[in-house]
Amino acid sequence: MIRTEDLTKQYDKLFAVKNLRLNLISGDLFGFIGPNGSGKTTTMKILATLLQPTYGEAYICEKSIYTHPKEIRRMIGYMPDFFGVYDDMKVIEYLEFFAAAYRISGNKRKKVCDEMLELVDLGYKREALATSLSRGMTQRLGLARVLLHDPQVLLLDEPASGLDPRARIEMRELLKRLGGRGKTIMVSSHILPELADICNKVGIIERGELLVNTDVAEVMRQVRDHLVINIELVNGLEEAAKLLEQHTSINRVEIQTVAGKPMIRISMDKDKGLDDYCDLPTLLVEHGFKIRSFKEDEINLETAFMTLTKGITA
Repeated sequence: MIRTEDLTKQYDKLFAVKNLRLNLISGDLFGFIGPNGSGKTTTMKILATLLQPTYGEAYICEKSIYTHPKEIRRMIGYMPDFFGVYDDMKVIEYLEFFAAAYRISGNKRKKVCDEMLELVDLGYKREALATSLSRGMTQRLGLARVLLHDPQVLLLDEPASGLDPRARIEMRELLKRLGGRGKTIMVSSHILPELADICNKVGIIERGELLVNTDVAEVMRQVRDHLVINIELVNGLEEAAKLLEQHTSINRVEIQTVAGKPMIRISMDKDKGLDDYCDLPTLLVEHGFKIRSFKEDEINLETAFMTLTKGITA
């Protein structure tokens, strides 16, 4: 649904986007992350046919951005990081205005607008002025607007920017529902833990170059240099630590306070899989220790981002 080949945007000697290669299929929810000035917005504007690349190619639903820009605009829904609403329009009038621009007419226009308001949970605000909405509601209204013509591809630039925690959760759940409808969604965001929760693929861009383009689990695997397991026991913490030090798969054993609780933290090489430590609970129980919790440390997307990028902009 989205495919790019060496997509490049250059300003004099500056590369805003350099040799970008993407391949997203129907149903993909792609998290596009990078520092400010890394090329995310430039990429989205090129895909939305609002900006011409210097060279390279991009296809939306197998249509070239060079030869079929009008067809592409009918297939996509592009939501910029900031958009305005009209001061004197009610919410329903705002949607009906854009539905008319998409040439949706008559009873179908009313039905589509009502459906979109329900989808983004703004039905109760249909008669309110668009300018009276909170930031989160305005973002949801913007999303309803780009969904009016039922696009196959969504390009969402920082849809959760400036939202409070509740509004971010609501936006996240809405994106999950849209992904379940089989749409291809490209979403940029700095709220990295939430991208990990909703996206099946992620791209990390810095200085216009794509450093990572794979599924979320693979990103975590790439940045993990070792496994860390936290073990909370009912009894005998120090004795258990001495026992675990003798295990051949364990590199380091420490007793630390984690979340206010004393725990044993063991470290293993990253090539040690589940089979290398699945016998540890049995070993501890056989020696009379009672286990309260046994959990592997998780590597989140925020950690991966900090590991893979240097914070340098173009």
